[in-house]
Amino acid sequence: MQPDLDQTLMALADPTRRAILARLSLGEARVTEVAAPFAMSLAAVSKHIHVLEKARLLKRRRSGREHFLTLDPAPLDAAAQWMAAERALWTGRLDALDALLKTQDRKGTVP
Repeated sequence: MQPDLDQTLMALADPTRRAILARLSLGEARVTEVAAPFAMSLAAVSKHIHVLEKARLLKRRRSGREHFLTLDPAPLDAAAQWMAAERALWTGRLDALDALLKTQDRKGTVP
């Protein structure tokens, strides 16, 4: 796997970070708005936001003292493409194995 994909998958592994991304899928929001629904400190939410920024899943914009966050779906698209390719690879391999086993079973060669 590529380092960017590793960071994306690690960022997505946490339910709080997935919830933050779900909120940002509705549009840009202030950090304080994103943090509001969580029963944790603003500092704790900021750590989650930092992980998402490191994974390039969101962008931050500053306007005065306000910080605004926006979802960047590009890493999600890259992860989805990787998963689709892996699924196609393994589906093909498993289908071939299934066909081989069925052939051997019909011939009575499976122990």
